[in-house]
Amino acid sequence: MSCFSSADESAHYGFSVCMLLTQYREQLGWAREGVVELGTGDATAIADVVAGLPELRLRSFDISATSVERARENIAARGVADRYTVELGDFFDGADSAAGEVASTVIANPPYIPAPDRDILMPELWGGVYGNDLVLQLLKAGYRNVVTAVPSYADPETTVRTAEDLGYRVANFLAMGLDYGEYSSEPKVRDHIRRLVAEGRGWAGEGEYMVAVALFTQDPDIPGDRAGQLLRALQITT
Repeated sequence: MSCFSSADESAHYGFSVCMLLTQYREQLGWAREGVVELGTGDATAIADVVAGLPELRLRSFDISATSVERARENIAARGVADRYTVELGDFFDGADSAAGEVASTVIANPPYIPAPDRDILMPELWGGVYGNDLVLQLLKAGYRNVVTAVPSYADPETTVRTAEDLGYRVANFLAMGLDYGEYSSEPKVRDHIRRLVAEGRGWAGEGEYMVAVALFTQDPDIPGDRAGQLLRALQITT
């Protein structure tokens, strides 16, 4: 088993998480409660965020033993192992199991490669047929605030409408254009993305797509309802 690595995507994800946590610091209350994370990966992007926000405590979960090992090494190298912990296991089984106050904010850059099945170059990146299985599961997990990546080719309108049905608003987001990497370029995946786009379930160019990192919130004290802006930024017209 290998570890996924994409410098551009990771930098965008880390920068966006840092900006959103900083902008909504008081409303999210992460200095009091901490934050939980679905999927650690190699932890480099978020370890830098933790290093830059001295009051941030983060508890992360990943199902890959290889990723957990590498993440712990990277976290230790940045000197934040006391505030950024990683556990091997299923996020949905473990995130609320510890004693004490439960965090109301979760962050995630979940697997979102859409494909007919898991038989792709890196099965750990499979996000279901439409690419948004884990995001939808996370939105249904009961967290008040969800900061997550929303890619343009993974049925983002269904993600946004499901969030709305669950009482979430898009408070804010940061979007960036990315070129296809090795895993999006796999012929099986590329052809499937083309079908999804033709069905109106996403947007992608010949070798590019968009990714936004959005704050979905159920908190009435956090202003903003930018769902329409998010979909337009992802090239989705409704």
